[in-house]
Amino acid sequence: MVKRIALGLALFLLCALVALVGLSWMLLAVLGNSDRAWRLGVSFDQLANTAFGGSEDETISSRAGKAARKGRRWGCVLCKLLDWFEPNHCESNIEADEGKMSA
Repeated sequence: MVKRIALGLALFLLCALVALVGLSWMLLAVLGNSDRAWRLGVSFDQLANTAFGGSEDETISSRAGKAARKGRRWGCVLCKLLDWFEPNHCESNIEADEGKMSA
C-alpha cells in the first residue's frame, strides 16, 4: 500500500514537471508563431477532457457537441459559448471515432 502511494506520488510529480515543460514550450511556440502551439493546445484540451471523465483521445469540443446533440445542458451551454469564438465550433469538431457518441 505504501509502495503504491509512493509510486503514485512520483508519477504525479513527473506529470507536473511534464505539464510545466509543455506550457513553457507552448508559450515559446505562440511567441514564435509555430504550429507546435496548436498541437500542444489540443493535447491540453484532451487532458482536460480526460480529467472531467471523457476519453483521453477526444477534445472537450467534440464531447460537448455530442452532449449538445442529446440535449444535455452542459453541452448546449459550452457549445453556445464556443460558438461566440467560432460559429458551429462543437458540431464541426465532433470526432465520431473517439469517445462515446452518446456522450
